[in-house]
This record gives sequence, C-alpha cells and structure tokens, in this order.
Amino acid sequence: MPTRFVRNERRFIARRYAPALLLVLGFLIFAATLHAQVTLPPVTVGGGLQTSFVHTEPDAGTSTDQFLLYSARLYVNGSATNEIKFMFNTEYDGSNNKIGVLDAVARIEPSSKFNIWAGRFLPPSDRANLYGPYYSHQWAVFTDGIQDGYPFIFQGRDNGVVYWGDFAKKIKVSVGAFDGASATGNRKILGAARVQIDFWDPEGGYYLNGTYYGDKNLLAIGGATQLQSGKTATTADFLLERKLHDGGAFSIESEYSNYNRLGGYDAAYAKSQGAYALASYLFPKVVGVGKFEILGKYAKAEFTHGITPRYHQKTTEINFNYVIKQFNARVMSFYKDTRFNRQRTDFWQAGVGLQIQM
Repeated sequence: MPTRFVRNERRFIARRYAPALLLVLGFLIFAATLHAQVTLPPVTVGGGLQTSFVHTEPDAGTSTDQFLLYSARLYVNGSATNEIKFMFNTEYDGSNNKIGVLDAVARIEPSSKFNIWAGRFLPPSDRANLYGPYYSHQWAVFTDGIQDGYPFIFQGRDNGVVYWGDFAKKIKVSVGAFDGASATGNRKILGAARVQIDFWDPEGGYYLNGTYYGDKNLLAIGGATQLQSGKTATTADFLLERKLHDGGAFSIESEYSNYNRLGGYDAAYAKSQGAYALASYLFPKVVGVGKFEILGKYAKAEFTHGITPRYHQKTTEINFNYVIKQFNARVMSFYKDTRFNRQRTDFWQAGVGLQIQM
C-alpha cells in the first residue's frame, strides 16, 4: 500500500474519532477531579467496656459479691457518600452471655433539618434511653422503675424508620414508626415521637448525653411518647448543666414517666408512673489524670393495675466518680439503696465500676 494512502487514512481516522477521544479523556479528568473533591472519611472502628465489682445485701437472704462483665461493645461507622452513612454496633450482654445486634442503621443525612434513619436503633423516647449506659451520668442506670421503660427488642432498640431534624439549634424533633410485633407482640405499628428545646447551648445529632462534664451550658426540656393500639408510654425530661469559672461544673437532671399499658418495668402491672431527680458536682481541681465528681439521685415509682396489690419502689443512689477522659475513661464508685413497701425484698448494693471506650 502506498505510504501517502496510509498517512491520509490515519488522518481521516484521527479526525473522525478525535471528538470521542477528547470526550472520554475529559470524562476521566472530571471523574478524577470529582473523586478528589468528595473523598470520604475512612470507616471507623471502636469499642467500649463496662465491668464492675458489686456487693449486694438483701434485707432477707444471703449477700453476694460479684465481679461482673456488664457490657462490651464494638462500634463500626462509615459513609457511602457525604449524605449517606451507616452505623453497625454490637454488644456483649453480660446478663445472658450473648452477643446481639445493637444498632444497624442506614443514615440519610442531607442537612441538619432533614435526616432519615432506617434499621435498628433507639426510637424517639426519653433522654435516658437516648444516652444509654455508656453516656449516662450515673452508674446504676435503668434500675429505678422510671428511666427508659419503653418497649424494645434489645437494649432499648427497635426496628423501624425515623425522621429527625434540628431547627435553629434550639428545637430537636423526631417522629418514627417501628415494628410492634418484635417489641410488644402486637403486630400493629408502634408510633414514636419526641420534641426537645435547648434554651442555652445546642445539642447536635440524634443520640444524647446524660452530661457534658462542663463542656456545655445546658437548659434542655424534652417530651416523648409512644403509641400502639391505644396504649401509651409518655415521659418528660429536664437537664440543666452549668460550667463554672474555676473549671468545675454542676448539673441537675429529672424525669417523669407514665407507662399506660405500654412498656414499664414490671409486666405483672399494666400501669406505672414515677419521677426522679439527680444532682452532681464536678470538682475543678485535677488530681492525677482526672477530676473527682459526686452525684446523688432519688427516685420513686408506683406500679398499679395488677393482679396483686399495687406497690411502690424508692431508689437512692450516690456515686463518687473519678473522671479521666469523660465517657472514654472513668471509674465510678456507687451505693444504691432500693426499698419496696410490699411485693419485693429491700436490698442495697455497693461497688466500683470501670468504663473504657475508644
């Protein structure tokens, strides 16, 4: 074939396919640039541990001394895009020596005002449920007949979907629908809603804390309700926390609950209601690697509409804590006295607990 003909054919091919080649090249450059602009954060893996020594002294019966592995958790978080994320957490439950799915959540979060979560997680409920044992202020949480008496599948969680949003950094709203059959045995949908107002510093996100150890000035009031087939569970909660100029902090937390045939601590009673008040003071002086804190709590819950006569429970708890790195490292010594007017045996407990997270 003549050399001139080959050259002409090559020029023809180059002219014919040049636009397509340029388009492909431009797309590759654009894709590389876009990828560089939306580089996602890496998947994070963390863990948590709560272990304790507890002495239990009943008014009637034999005392016990136990070393308990109360809980161990594994946390996994990642992102598909900047607006689509996932959360997967597991927990070893020391009470039954089993590992369960704690959270398994698809999180669609395009803005602070519009977020959709779907999967297994904490439904809209009281502050105590939304902070759980690892972010509570006290050690013996969920033992007073009041905090987080809402129905659940595992550790306060249920399967469902929720909308939540933060407005003007002052109002937090969440509304959701959850699987009733797995939580209560009733196949009807379980509805849940919560509204919270932050008068001072805002609290971002869906889950909450029981304290901020002086990092925030808080005055927050929240109300929540869950409804299924005319049965209700309703709570109102309050948290005031103030950081002091010397580096210390004090807080006051309170809650009222009314479980009307939905949830509650004692399945033998259709209804229960009660309230608690908690106060704490974080000492300003750093001793070693942490600060000391003293905390006191009093609660009273009444259980009614059962086969046996109504009864009430009074719980008094005192903590003396050594806060090393807030919720990531703290040692909590505790004394808890639980009294009943009938049905159950009075007892007191004392011990020391250790919490580590990473």
